[in-house]
Amino acid sequence: MEKEKNYSNLRLKLVLKYYWEVIRRYKVSFFTVLILTIFYSVLDVYIPLQYLKLWDILSTNDFTVVEAAKFIIIFILILKLFAWVMRRISGFSLAYFESKVKAGLREQAFSYIIEHSHSFFANNFSGSLTQKISKYANAFEKLTDKISQDGLPLLVRSIGMIIAIYTLLPKYSYILGIFCVVFLLTAFIYTRYKLKYDVLASIADSKTTGVLADAIGNHSSIQFFTGYQYEKKHAGDVIEEQQKATILNWYLWEGLTVIQSFYIVITEFIIFWIAIGDWQISLITLPVMILLQTYFVRLGDNLWSFAGIVRTYYDGIANAQEMALIFDTPYEIIDKATGSIKNIKGEVVFDNVTYIYKNNNSKVLDNFSLTIPAGQKIAIIGSSGAGKTTFVRLLMRLFNLIDGRITIDGINISQISQQNLREQISFVPQDPVLFHRTLMENIRYGKRDATDEEVLVAAHLAHCDDFINQLPLKYETYVGERGVKLSGGERQRVAIARAILKNAPILILDEATSSLDSHSEFLIQDALIKLIKGKTTMVIAHRLSTIRQMDHIIVIEKGKIVEDGTHEELLNKKSGLYKKLWDLQARGFKNRI
Repeated sequence: MEKEKNYSNLRLKLVLKYYWEVIRRYKVSFFTVLILTIFYSVLDVYIPLQYLKLWDILSTNDFTVVEAAKFIIIFILILKLFAWVMRRISGFSLAYFESKVKAGLREQAFSYIIEHSHSFFANNFSGSLTQKISKYANAFEKLTDKISQDGLPLLVRSIGMIIAIYTLLPKYSYILGIFCVVFLLTAFIYTRYKLKYDVLASIADSKTTGVLADAIGNHSSIQFFTGYQYEKKHAGDVIEEQQKATILNWYLWEGLTVIQSFYIVITEFIIFWIAIGDWQISLITLPVMILLQTYFVRLGDNLWSFAGIVRTYYDGIANAQEMALIFDTPYEIIDKATGSIKNIKGEVVFDNVTYIYKNNNSKVLDNFSLTIPAGQKIAIIGSSGAGKTTFVRLLMRLFNLIDGRITIDGINISQISQQNLREQISFVPQDPVLFHRTLMENIRYGKRDATDEEVLVAAHLAHCDDFINQLPLKYETYVGERGVKLSGGERQRVAIARAILKNAPILILDEATSSLDSHSEFLIQDALIKLIKGKTTMVIAHRLSTIRQMDHIIVIEKGKIVEDGTHEELLNKKSGLYKKLWDLQARGFKNRI
Protein backbone atom coordinates (compact mmCIF):
# COMPACT_ATOMS: atom_id res chain seq x y z
CA MET A 1 0.00 0.00 0.00
CA GLU A 2 2.86 2.35 0.93
CA LYS A 3 4.63 1.50 -2.34
CA GLU A 4 1.47 2.27 -4.32
CA LYS A 5 1.09 5.59 -2.48
CA ASN A 6 4.69 6.57 -3.24
CA TYR A 7 4.21 5.65 -6.90
CA SER A 8 1.04 7.75 -7.04
CA ASN A 9 2.87 10.73 -5.53
CA LEU A 10 5.73 10.24 -8.00
CA ARG A 11 3.29 10.26 -10.91
CA LEU A 12 1.64 13.44 -9.60
CA LYS A 13 4.98 15.24 -9.20
CA LEU A 14 6.07 14.17 -12.67
CA VAL A 15 2.87 15.38 -14.32
CA LEU A 16 2.77 18.66 -12.37
CA LYS A 17 6.40 19.32 -13.27
CA TYR A 18 5.65 19.34 -17.00
CA TYR A 19 2.24 20.99 -16.63
CA TRP A 20 3.80 23.87 -14.68
CA GLU A 21 6.26 24.53 -17.53
CA VAL A 22 3.27 25.71 -19.58
CA ILE A 23 0.96 26.96 -16.80
CA ARG A 24 3.51 29.49 -15.56
CA ARG A 25 3.26 31.37 -18.85
CA TYR A 26 -0.34 32.25 -17.92
CA LYS A 27 0.00 32.82 -14.16
CA VAL A 28 -2.24 35.91 -14.16
CA SER A 29 -5.28 34.09 -15.56
CA PHE A 30 -4.46 31.03 -13.42
CA PHE A 31 -4.50 32.95 -10.13
CA THR A 32 -7.44 35.05 -11.30
CA VAL A 33 -9.53 31.89 -11.62
CA LEU A 34 -8.40 30.60 -8.20
CA ILE A 35 -8.97 33.86 -6.33
CA LEU A 36 -12.36 34.60 -7.91
CA THR A 37 -13.52 31.02 -7.31
CA ILE A 38 -12.64 31.35 -3.61
CA PHE A 39 -14.45 34.70 -3.39
CA TYR A 40 -17.73 33.61 -4.95
CA SER A 41 -17.66 30.35 -2.97
CA VAL A 42 -17.33 32.37 0.24
CA LEU A 43 -20.29 34.49 -0.86
CA ASP A 44 -22.32 31.31 -1.39
CA VAL A 45 -21.85 30.68 2.32
CA TYR A 46 -22.30 34.30 3.44
CA ILE A 47 -25.49 35.14 1.54
CA PRO A 48 -27.70 32.60 3.43
CA LEU A 49 -26.61 34.31 6.68
CA GLN A 50 -28.15 37.54 5.36
CA TYR A 51 -31.36 35.64 4.66
CA LEU A 52 -31.27 34.49 8.31
CA LYS A 53 -31.23 38.14 9.40
CA LEU A 54 -34.17 38.80 7.08
CA TRP A 55 -36.22 35.87 8.48
CA ASP A 56 -35.40 36.98 12.02
CA ILE A 57 -36.70 40.49 11.30
CA LEU A 58 -39.82 39.34 9.44
CA SER A 59 -40.69 36.76 12.11
CA THR A 60 -41.21 39.59 14.63
CA ASN A 61 -44.33 40.70 12.69
CA ASP A 62 -43.24 44.30 13.48
CA PHE A 63 -44.05 46.42 10.43
CA THR A 64 -41.73 49.18 11.60
CA VAL A 65 -38.76 47.11 10.46
CA VAL A 66 -39.76 47.15 6.79
CA GLU A 67 -36.97 49.58 5.90
CA ALA A 68 -34.40 47.35 7.60
CA ALA A 69 -35.77 44.36 5.69
CA LYS A 70 -35.55 46.25 2.40
CA PHE A 71 -31.96 47.26 3.20
CA ILE A 72 -31.07 43.58 3.72
CA ILE A 73 -32.75 42.65 0.41
CA ILE A 74 -30.76 45.36 -1.40
CA PHE A 75 -27.57 44.16 0.29
CA ILE A 76 -28.32 40.57 -0.79
CA LEU A 77 -28.89 41.80 -4.36
CA ILE A 78 -25.51 43.59 -4.34
CA LEU A 79 -23.80 40.45 -3.00
CA LYS A 80 -25.45 38.26 -5.65
CA LEU A 81 -24.56 40.66 -8.44
CA PHE A 82 -20.99 40.78 -7.14
CA ALA A 83 -20.89 36.96 -7.05
CA TRP A 84 -22.41 36.86 -10.56
CA VAL A 85 -19.72 39.22 -11.91
CA MET A 86 -16.94 37.17 -10.29
CA ARG A 87 -18.36 33.93 -11.72
CA ARG A 88 -18.51 35.40 -15.21
CA ILE A 89 -14.97 36.85 -15.02
CA SER A 90 -13.77 33.54 -13.62
CA GLY A 91 -15.53 31.67 -16.44
CA PHE A 92 -13.96 33.79 -19.18
CA SER A 93 -10.56 33.64 -17.45
CA LEU A 94 -10.86 29.86 -17.19
CA ALA A 95 -11.77 29.56 -20.88
CA TYR A 96 -8.78 31.71 -21.85
CA PHE A 97 -6.44 29.90 -19.46
CA GLU A 98 -7.47 26.36 -20.47
CA SER A 99 -7.40 27.04 -24.21
CA LYS A 100 -3.95 28.66 -24.02
CA VAL A 101 -2.49 25.95 -21.78
CA LYS A 102 -4.00 23.10 -23.82
CA ALA A 103 -2.48 24.55 -26.97
CA GLY A 104 0.82 25.02 -25.13
CA LEU A 105 0.76 21.43 -23.84
CA ARG A 106 0.12 20.04 -27.33
CA GLU A 107 2.96 22.15 -28.70
CA GLN A 108 5.21 21.13 -25.79
CA ALA A 109 4.48 17.42 -26.32
CA PHE A 110 4.79 17.52 -30.12
CA SER A 111 8.00 19.56 -29.99
CA TYR A 112 9.61 17.02 -27.67
CA ILE A 113 8.37 13.88 -29.41
CA ILE A 114 9.24 14.98 -32.93
CA GLU A 115 12.93 15.33 -32.04
CA HIS A 116 13.23 11.80 -30.73
CA SER A 117 15.43 9.35 -32.60
CA HIS A 118 14.55 6.94 -35.39
CA SER A 119 14.63 4.05 -32.89
CA PHE A 120 12.03 5.75 -30.69
CA PHE A 121 9.54 5.96 -33.55
CA ALA A 122 10.38 2.43 -34.68
CA ASN A 123 9.39 1.19 -31.21
CA ASN A 124 6.18 3.23 -30.85
CA PHE A 125 3.01 3.32 -32.92
CA SER A 126 2.42 6.74 -34.46
CA GLY A 127 -1.28 6.52 -33.61
CA SER A 128 -0.44 5.74 -29.99
CA LEU A 129 1.90 8.74 -29.75
CA THR A 130 -0.76 11.01 -31.24
CA GLN A 131 -3.28 9.71 -28.73
CA LYS A 132 -0.86 10.32 -25.85
CA ILE A 133 -0.47 13.96 -26.89
CA SER A 134 -4.26 14.40 -26.97
CA LYS A 135 -4.78 12.60 -23.65
CA TYR A 136 -2.04 14.71 -22.05
CA ALA A 137 -3.74 17.98 -23.06
CA ASN A 138 -7.30 16.76 -22.45
CA ALA A 139 -6.38 15.45 -18.99
CA PHE A 140 -5.33 18.98 -18.04
CA GLU A 141 -8.70 20.39 -19.10
CA LYS A 142 -10.63 17.77 -17.12
CA LEU A 143 -8.45 18.18 -14.03
CA THR A 144 -8.68 21.98 -14.17
CA ASP A 145 -12.45 21.92 -14.65
CA LYS A 146 -12.93 19.58 -11.71
CA ILE A 147 -10.59 21.50 -9.42
CA SER A 148 -11.87 24.97 -10.28
CA GLN A 149 -15.58 24.19 -10.62
CA ASP A 150 -16.01 21.39 -8.05
CA GLY A 151 -12.95 20.75 -5.89
CA LEU A 152 -12.05 24.26 -4.71
CA PRO A 153 -15.70 25.39 -4.21
CA LEU A 154 -16.35 22.15 -2.28
CA LEU A 155 -13.44 22.84 0.06
CA VAL A 156 -14.32 26.52 0.63
CA ARG A 157 -18.07 25.95 1.02
CA SER A 158 -17.70 22.95 3.36
CA ILE A 159 -15.31 24.77 5.68
CA GLY A 160 -17.33 27.99 5.41
CA MET A 161 -20.65 26.34 6.23
CA ILE A 162 -19.23 24.49 9.23
CA ILE A 163 -17.68 27.72 10.55
CA ALA A 164 -20.92 29.65 9.97
CA ILE A 165 -22.99 27.04 11.86
CA TYR A 166 -20.36 26.95 14.64
CA THR A 167 -20.83 30.68 15.25
CA LEU A 168 -24.57 30.06 15.76
CA LEU A 169 -24.89 26.57 17.27
CA PRO A 170 -21.57 24.70 17.76
CA LYS A 171 -23.00 21.21 18.23
CA TYR A 172 -24.59 21.26 14.76
CA SER A 173 -21.23 22.16 13.23
CA TYR A 174 -19.79 19.04 14.89
CA ILE A 175 -22.52 16.91 13.31
CA LEU A 176 -21.90 18.47 9.88
CA GLY A 177 -18.13 18.07 10.31
CA ILE A 178 -18.45 14.37 11.13
CA PHE A 179 -20.86 13.95 8.21
CA CYS A 180 -18.36 15.58 5.82
CA VAL A 181 -15.43 13.48 7.03
CA VAL A 182 -17.35 10.17 6.83
CA PHE A 183 -18.87 11.09 3.47
CA LEU A 184 -15.56 12.10 1.88
CA LEU A 185 -13.56 9.26 3.42
CA THR A 186 -16.08 6.70 2.17
CA ALA A 187 -16.07 8.21 -1.32
CA PHE A 188 -12.27 8.26 -1.40
CA ILE A 189 -11.84 4.64 -0.24
CA TYR A 190 -14.63 3.37 -2.48
CA THR A 191 -13.29 5.20 -5.53
CA ARG A 192 -9.77 3.88 -4.91
CA TYR A 193 -11.19 0.36 -4.68
CA LYS A 194 -13.22 0.86 -7.84
CA LEU A 195 -10.24 2.12 -9.88
CA LYS A 196 -9.25 -1.40 -10.97
CA TYR A 197 -12.71 -1.87 -12.47
CA ASP A 198 -12.39 1.48 -14.24
CA VAL A 199 -9.14 0.20 -15.75
CA LEU A 200 -10.80 -3.03 -16.88
CA ALA A 201 -13.64 -1.07 -18.49
CA SER A 202 -11.09 1.23 -20.21
CA ILE A 203 -9.12 -1.76 -21.49
CA ALA A 204 -12.31 -3.34 -22.81
CA ASP A 205 -13.22 -0.08 -24.55
CA SER A 206 -9.75 0.19 -26.14
CA LYS A 207 -9.95 -3.44 -27.25
CA THR A 208 -13.31 -2.85 -28.91
CA THR A 209 -12.01 0.27 -30.65
CA GLY A 210 -8.94 -1.64 -31.85
CA VAL A 211 -10.95 -4.57 -33.20
CA LEU A 212 -13.41 -2.31 -35.02
CA ALA A 213 -10.62 -0.14 -36.47
CA ASP A 214 -8.68 -3.23 -37.54
CA ALA A 215 -11.70 -4.70 -39.32
CA ILE A 216 -12.68 -1.44 -41.01
CA GLY A 217 -9.07 -0.81 -42.04
CA ASN A 218 -8.91 -4.27 -43.59
CA HIS A 219 -12.30 -4.17 -45.27
CA SER A 220 -10.74 -5.23 -48.57
CA SER A 221 -9.45 -8.47 -47.06
CA ILE A 222 -12.88 -9.10 -45.53
CA GLN A 223 -14.45 -8.68 -48.97
CA PHE A 224 -11.89 -10.79 -50.81
CA PHE A 225 -12.06 -13.64 -48.30
CA THR A 226 -15.82 -13.32 -47.56
CA GLY A 227 -15.21 -12.82 -43.86
CA TYR A 228 -18.35 -10.84 -43.10
CA GLN A 229 -19.94 -13.34 -40.71
CA TYR A 230 -16.65 -14.18 -39.03
CA GLU A 231 -15.85 -10.51 -38.39
CA LYS A 232 -19.38 -9.79 -37.17
CA LYS A 233 -19.10 -12.60 -34.63
CA HIS A 234 -15.58 -11.58 -33.61
CA ALA A 235 -16.64 -7.94 -33.12
CA GLY A 236 -19.83 -9.06 -31.36
CA ASP A 237 -17.87 -11.13 -28.83
CA VAL A 238 -15.55 -8.24 -28.05
CA ILE A 239 -18.47 -5.78 -27.76
CA GLU A 240 -20.23 -8.16 -25.36
CA GLU A 241 -17.09 -8.33 -23.20
CA GLN A 242 -17.02 -4.56 -23.11
CA GLN A 243 -20.71 -4.45 -22.19
CA LYS A 244 -20.11 -6.74 -19.21
CA ALA A 245 -17.16 -4.67 -17.99
CA THR A 246 -19.13 -1.45 -18.49
CA ILE A 247 -22.27 -2.56 -16.66
CA LEU A 248 -20.20 -3.83 -13.72
CA ASN A 249 -18.53 -0.43 -13.59
CA TRP A 250 -21.85 1.36 -13.67
CA TYR A 251 -23.32 -0.94 -10.98
CA LEU A 252 -20.38 -0.04 -8.75
CA TRP A 253 -21.12 3.66 -9.27
CA GLU A 254 -24.70 3.00 -8.25
CA GLY A 255 -23.36 1.25 -5.14
CA LEU A 256 -21.53 4.40 -4.10
CA THR A 257 -24.69 6.42 -4.75
CA VAL A 258 -26.64 4.09 -2.45
CA ILE A 259 -24.14 4.62 0.38
CA GLN A 260 -23.94 8.39 -0.09
CA SER A 261 -27.70 8.88 -0.23
CA PHE A 262 -28.06 6.76 2.92
CA TYR A 263 -25.58 9.04 4.73
CA ILE A 264 -27.53 12.12 3.66
CA VAL A 265 -30.92 10.74 4.75
CA ILE A 266 -29.64 9.59 8.17
CA THR A 267 -27.68 12.78 8.87
CA GLU A 268 -30.60 15.00 7.89
CA PHE A 269 -32.86 12.99 10.21
CA ILE A 270 -30.39 13.31 13.12
CA ILE A 271 -29.96 17.07 12.62
CA PHE A 272 -33.67 17.83 12.56
CA TRP A 273 -34.57 15.37 15.34
CA ILE A 274 -32.15 17.28 17.57
CA ALA A 275 -33.28 20.64 16.14
CA ILE A 276 -36.94 19.96 16.99
CA GLY A 277 -35.94 19.19 20.58
CA ASP A 278 -33.92 22.41 20.76
CA TRP A 279 -36.79 24.37 19.22
CA GLN A 280 -39.13 22.94 21.83
CA ILE A 281 -36.98 24.42 24.61
CA SER A 282 -36.35 27.67 22.65
CA LEU A 283 -32.64 26.98 21.98
CA ILE A 284 -33.13 27.37 18.25
CA THR A 285 -35.41 29.53 16.12
CA LEU A 286 -37.31 28.57 12.98
CA PRO A 287 -35.11 30.79 10.73
CA VAL A 288 -31.99 28.99 12.03
CA MET A 289 -33.63 25.63 11.23
CA ILE A 290 -34.28 26.90 7.69
CA LEU A 291 -30.62 27.97 7.46
CA LEU A 292 -29.55 24.52 8.61
CA GLN A 293 -31.68 22.93 5.91
CA THR A 294 -30.29 25.30 3.26
CA TYR A 295 -26.68 24.62 4.22
CA PHE A 296 -27.22 20.88 4.48
CA VAL A 297 -28.82 20.62 1.02
CA ARG A 298 -26.03 22.69 -0.54
CA LEU A 299 -23.38 20.72 1.32
CA GLY A 300 -24.88 17.44 0.13
CA ASP A 301 -24.97 18.66 -3.47
CA ASN A 302 -21.32 19.65 -3.25
CA LEU A 303 -20.21 16.41 -1.60
CA TRP A 304 -21.91 14.35 -4.33
CA SER A 305 -19.25 15.55 -6.75
CA PHE A 306 -16.31 14.39 -4.62
CA ALA A 307 -16.22 10.83 -5.99
CA GLY A 308 -16.15 12.29 -9.50
CA ILE A 309 -13.28 14.57 -8.46
CA VAL A 310 -11.26 11.60 -7.17
CA ARG A 311 -12.00 9.55 -10.28
CA THR A 312 -11.09 12.44 -12.59
CA TYR A 313 -7.89 12.98 -10.62
CA TYR A 314 -6.72 9.39 -11.02
CA ASP A 315 -7.84 9.14 -14.64
CA GLY A 316 -6.26 12.49 -15.49
CA ILE A 317 -2.95 11.75 -13.80
CA ALA A 318 -2.83 8.29 -15.43
CA ASN A 319 -3.53 9.75 -18.87
CA ALA A 320 -1.08 12.62 -18.49
CA GLN A 321 1.56 10.31 -17.03
CA GLU A 322 1.96 8.48 -20.35
CA MET A 323 3.21 11.67 -21.98
CA ALA A 324 5.15 12.78 -18.87
CA LEU A 325 7.12 9.51 -19.01
CA ILE A 326 8.07 10.32 -22.60
CA PHE A 327 9.26 13.75 -21.45
CA ASP A 328 11.35 11.91 -18.87
CA THR A 329 12.87 9.72 -21.60
CA PRO A 330 16.10 11.38 -22.77
CA TYR A 331 16.89 11.66 -26.47
CA GLU A 332 19.00 8.82 -27.79
CA ILE A 333 20.77 11.07 -30.31
CA ILE A 334 22.02 14.27 -28.67
CA ASP A 335 23.91 17.14 -30.26
CA LYS A 336 27.01 17.39 -28.08
CA ALA A 337 28.25 20.30 -30.15
CA THR A 338 26.51 22.96 -32.21
CA GLY A 339 29.10 23.23 -34.97
CA SER A 340 28.10 23.44 -38.61
CA ILE A 341 29.55 22.76 -42.03
CA LYS A 342 28.88 24.71 -45.21
CA ASN A 343 30.04 24.59 -48.81
CA ILE A 344 31.30 21.04 -48.38
CA LYS A 345 32.94 19.04 -51.14
CA GLY A 346 31.35 15.79 -49.99
CA GLU A 347 34.13 13.38 -49.02
CA VAL A 348 32.64 10.69 -46.75
CA VAL A 349 34.81 8.44 -44.59
CA PHE A 350 33.75 5.51 -42.40
CA ASP A 351 36.69 4.86 -40.07
CA ASN A 352 36.52 1.48 -38.23
CA VAL A 353 32.80 1.87 -37.62
CA THR A 354 31.03 -0.70 -35.44
CA TYR A 355 27.33 -0.86 -34.72
CA ILE A 356 25.37 -3.38 -32.65
CA TYR A 357 21.57 -3.51 -32.50
CA LYS A 358 20.56 -3.21 -28.84
CA ASN A 359 17.34 -5.18 -29.16
CA ASN A 360 19.02 -8.45 -30.22
CA ASN A 361 22.71 -7.65 -29.58
CA SER A 362 23.56 -8.47 -33.19
CA LYS A 363 26.58 -6.81 -34.78
CA VAL A 364 25.58 -5.19 -38.08
CA LEU A 365 28.78 -3.34 -38.99
CA ASP A 366 32.12 -4.66 -37.75
CA ASN A 367 35.18 -2.37 -37.95
CA PHE A 368 33.75 -1.08 -41.20
CA SER A 369 36.03 1.29 -43.12
CA LEU A 370 35.26 3.02 -46.40
CA THR A 371 36.42 6.22 -48.07
CA ILE A 372 34.20 7.86 -50.67
CA PRO A 373 36.00 10.74 -52.41
CA ALA A 374 34.03 13.91 -53.07
CA GLY A 375 31.92 13.61 -56.20
CA GLN A 376 32.32 9.84 -56.48
CA LYS A 377 29.33 7.66 -57.23
CA ILE A 378 29.19 4.29 -55.51
CA ALA A 379 26.65 1.52 -55.25
CA ILE A 380 26.23 -0.55 -52.10
CA ILE A 381 24.79 -4.01 -52.48
CA GLY A 382 24.44 -7.06 -50.30
CA SER A 383 21.96 -9.61 -49.09
CA SER A 384 19.19 -8.71 -46.66
CA GLY A 385 20.62 -7.89 -43.24
CA ALA A 386 24.12 -7.24 -44.60
CA GLY A 387 24.16 -3.68 -43.21
CA LYS A 388 23.16 -1.47 -46.16
CA THR A 389 20.31 0.31 -44.32
CA THR A 390 22.43 0.69 -41.19
CA PHE A 391 25.15 2.32 -43.30
CA VAL A 392 22.71 5.01 -44.43
CA ARG A 393 21.20 5.57 -40.97
CA LEU A 394 24.59 5.94 -39.34
CA LEU A 395 25.68 8.47 -41.96
CA MET A 396 22.53 10.51 -41.23
CA ARG A 397 23.02 10.06 -37.45
CA LEU A 398 19.75 8.23 -36.96
CA PHE A 399 21.76 5.85 -34.75
CA ASN A 400 24.73 6.44 -32.46
CA LEU A 401 27.98 4.70 -33.26
CA ILE A 402 29.26 2.00 -30.91
CA ASP A 403 32.83 2.54 -32.04
CA GLY A 404 34.77 4.35 -34.77
CA ARG A 405 33.86 7.60 -36.46
CA ILE A 406 32.29 9.01 -39.61
CA THR A 407 33.60 12.20 -41.19
CA ILE A 408 32.50 14.53 -43.96
CA ASP A 409 35.36 16.56 -45.41
CA GLY A 410 37.43 15.48 -42.41
CA ILE A 411 34.87 16.75 -39.86
CA ASN A 412 33.43 14.21 -37.42
CA ILE A 413 29.66 14.23 -37.88
CA SER A 414 29.21 13.93 -34.10
CA GLN A 415 30.71 17.43 -33.81
CA ILE A 416 28.00 19.12 -35.87
CA SER A 417 24.28 19.45 -35.27
CA GLN A 418 21.93 16.83 -36.67
CA GLN A 419 19.99 19.50 -38.54
CA ASN A 420 23.08 20.90 -40.24
CA LEU A 421 24.31 17.39 -41.11
CA ARG A 422 21.04 16.39 -42.74
CA GLU A 423 20.89 19.68 -44.64
CA GLN A 424 23.94 18.40 -46.55
CA ILE A 425 22.26 15.12 -47.55
CA SER A 426 19.42 14.39 -49.95
CA PHE A 427 17.72 11.06 -49.42
CA VAL A 428 15.35 9.30 -51.81
CA PRO A 429 13.87 6.23 -50.07
CA GLN A 430 12.64 3.12 -51.81
CA ASP A 431 9.10 3.63 -50.50
CA PRO A 432 8.53 7.37 -49.96
CA VAL A 433 5.88 8.46 -47.47
CA LEU A 434 4.17 11.79 -48.18
CA PHE A 435 2.27 14.25 -46.01
CA HIS A 436 -1.48 14.55 -46.43
CA ARG A 437 -0.91 17.91 -48.09
CA THR A 438 -0.91 19.24 -51.62
CA LEU A 439 1.58 18.08 -54.23
CA MET A 440 3.03 21.57 -54.25
CA GLU A 441 3.65 21.42 -50.48
CA ASN A 442 5.08 17.90 -50.63
CA ILE A 443 7.62 18.76 -53.33
CA ARG A 444 8.50 22.07 -51.67
CA TYR A 445 9.41 20.14 -48.51
CA GLY A 446 12.82 19.57 -50.11
CA LYS A 447 13.42 23.34 -49.88
CA ARG A 448 10.71 25.03 -47.88
CA ASP A 449 11.58 28.56 -49.00
CA ALA A 450 11.53 27.60 -52.69
CA THR A 451 9.42 29.65 -55.11
CA ASP A 452 6.58 28.08 -57.07
CA GLU A 453 8.73 28.33 -60.19
CA GLU A 454 11.54 26.34 -58.56
CA VAL A 455 9.05 23.67 -57.48
CA LEU A 456 7.66 23.42 -61.01
CA VAL A 457 11.17 23.06 -62.48
CA ALA A 458 12.05 20.27 -60.03
CA ALA A 459 8.75 18.52 -60.74
CA HIS A 460 9.41 18.75 -64.47
CA LEU A 461 12.93 17.30 -64.13
CA ALA A 462 11.52 14.39 -62.10
CA HIS A 463 8.72 13.95 -64.66
CA CYS A 464 6.09 14.60 -61.98
CA ASP A 465 4.25 16.96 -64.31
CA ASP A 466 3.37 13.96 -66.51
CA PHE A 467 0.75 12.83 -63.98
CA ILE A 468 0.18 16.05 -62.01
CA ASN A 469 -1.14 17.99 -65.01
CA GLN A 470 -3.76 15.28 -65.58
CA LEU A 471 -5.26 15.86 -62.11
CA PRO A 472 -8.24 18.25 -61.82
CA LEU A 473 -6.53 20.40 -59.16
CA LYS A 474 -3.03 19.75 -60.49
CA TYR A 475 -0.42 20.89 -57.91
CA GLU A 476 -3.13 21.76 -55.37
CA THR A 477 -4.24 18.11 -55.21
CA TYR A 478 -4.11 16.55 -51.74
CA VAL A 479 -2.31 13.21 -51.84
CA GLY A 480 -4.07 11.48 -48.92
CA GLU A 481 -2.61 10.01 -45.75
CA ARG A 482 0.99 8.88 -46.39
CA GLY A 483 0.39 9.63 -50.09
CA VAL A 484 -2.12 6.80 -50.52
CA LYS A 485 -3.88 8.51 -53.46
CA LEU A 486 -0.73 8.21 -55.59
CA SER A 487 0.82 5.08 -57.04
CA GLY A 488 4.20 3.87 -55.80
CA GLY A 489 5.93 5.25 -58.87
CA GLU A 490 4.22 8.64 -58.55
CA ARG A 491 5.26 8.91 -54.90
CA GLN A 492 8.83 8.08 -55.86
CA ARG A 493 8.90 10.76 -58.53
CA VAL A 494 7.72 13.29 -55.91
CA ALA A 495 10.59 12.13 -53.66
CA ILE A 496 13.06 12.60 -56.52
CA ALA A 497 11.65 16.08 -57.19
CA ARG A 498 12.26 16.92 -53.52
CA ALA A 499 15.88 15.81 -53.83
CA ILE A 500 16.35 17.84 -57.02
CA LEU A 501 14.91 20.88 -55.26
CA LYS A 502 17.10 20.39 -52.17
CA ASN A 503 20.24 20.05 -54.30
CA ALA A 504 22.42 18.84 -51.38
CA PRO A 505 26.09 17.93 -52.03
CA ILE A 506 25.61 14.35 -50.78
CA LEU A 507 22.92 12.16 -52.31
CA ILE A 508 21.59 8.79 -51.14
CA LEU A 509 19.31 6.80 -53.44
CA ASP A 510 17.64 3.75 -51.98
CA GLU A 511 16.86 2.16 -55.37
CA ALA A 512 15.04 5.28 -56.46
CA THR A 513 13.51 3.71 -59.58
CA SER A 514 12.36 0.39 -58.13
CA SER A 515 8.66 1.30 -58.16
CA LEU A 516 8.61 2.70 -61.69
CA ASP A 517 7.47 1.00 -64.84
CA SER A 518 9.97 0.72 -67.68
CA HIS A 519 8.72 3.87 -69.44
CA SER A 520 8.83 6.00 -66.27
CA GLU A 521 12.22 4.58 -65.34
CA PHE A 522 13.61 5.57 -68.73
CA LEU A 523 12.23 9.10 -68.36
CA ILE A 524 13.75 9.51 -64.91
CA GLN A 525 17.24 8.28 -65.78
CA ASP A 526 18.17 11.59 -67.39
CA ALA A 527 16.80 13.44 -64.32
CA LEU A 528 18.95 11.29 -62.06
CA ILE A 529 22.00 11.92 -64.26
CA LYS A 530 21.46 15.67 -63.78
CA LEU A 531 20.73 15.18 -60.09
CA ILE A 532 23.91 13.23 -59.29
CA LYS A 533 26.22 15.46 -61.32
CA GLY A 534 28.94 16.85 -59.07
CA LYS A 535 27.51 15.14 -55.98
CA THR A 536 28.86 12.39 -53.76
CA THR A 537 26.29 9.71 -54.54
CA MET A 538 25.50 6.47 -52.74
CA VAL A 539 23.01 4.08 -54.30
CA ILE A 540 21.57 1.29 -52.21
CA ALA A 541 21.01 -1.21 -54.99
CA HIS A 542 18.46 -4.01 -55.24
CA ARG A 543 18.24 -4.26 -59.01
CA LEU A 544 21.82 -4.61 -60.19
CA SER A 545 20.96 -3.48 -63.71
CA THR A 546 20.61 0.10 -62.41
CA ILE A 547 24.19 0.44 -61.05
CA ARG A 548 26.39 -0.56 -63.96
CA GLN A 549 27.60 3.01 -64.49
CA MET A 550 28.68 3.61 -60.87
CA ASP A 551 32.33 4.52 -60.23
CA HIS A 552 32.56 1.80 -57.63
CA ILE A 553 30.38 -1.02 -56.39
CA ILE A 554 30.74 -2.02 -52.74
CA VAL A 555 29.55 -5.49 -51.76
CA ILE A 556 28.73 -5.89 -48.04
CA GLU A 557 28.26 -9.16 -46.23
CA LYS A 558 27.85 -9.54 -42.45
CA GLY A 559 28.87 -5.95 -41.82
CA LYS A 560 32.12 -6.08 -43.78
CA ILE A 561 33.18 -5.11 -47.30
CA VAL A 562 33.84 -8.33 -49.17
CA GLU A 563 34.19 -6.90 -52.69
CA ASP A 564 34.98 -3.51 -54.19
CA GLY A 565 35.31 -2.59 -57.85
CA THR A 566 33.53 -1.59 -61.05
CA HIS A 567 30.80 -3.64 -62.63
CA GLU A 568 33.18 -5.23 -65.14
CA GLU A 569 35.85 -5.95 -62.52
CA LEU A 570 33.42 -7.70 -60.21
CA LEU A 571 31.90 -9.76 -63.01
CA ASN A 572 35.36 -11.05 -63.90
CA LYS A 573 35.68 -12.67 -60.48
CA LYS A 574 34.59 -16.27 -61.04
CA SER A 575 33.43 -16.94 -57.46
CA GLY A 576 32.55 -13.46 -56.29
CA LEU A 577 29.27 -12.67 -54.51
CA TYR A 578 28.46 -9.89 -56.96
CA LYS A 579 28.75 -12.27 -59.92
CA LYS A 580 26.47 -14.79 -58.19
CA LEU A 581 23.85 -12.11 -57.53
CA TRP A 582 24.15 -10.79 -61.08
CA ASP A 583 23.75 -14.25 -62.59
CA LEU A 584 20.69 -14.93 -60.42
CA GLN A 585 19.00 -11.67 -61.47
CA ALA A 586 19.97 -12.09 -65.12
CA ARG A 587 18.64 -15.66 -65.13
CA GLY A 588 15.40 -14.48 -63.49
CA PHE A 589 15.03 -11.79 -66.13
CA LYS A 590 15.52 -14.32 -68.96
CA ASN A 591 13.01 -16.70 -67.41
CA ARG A 592 10.40 -13.92 -67.22
CA ILE A 593 10.95 -13.25 -70.92
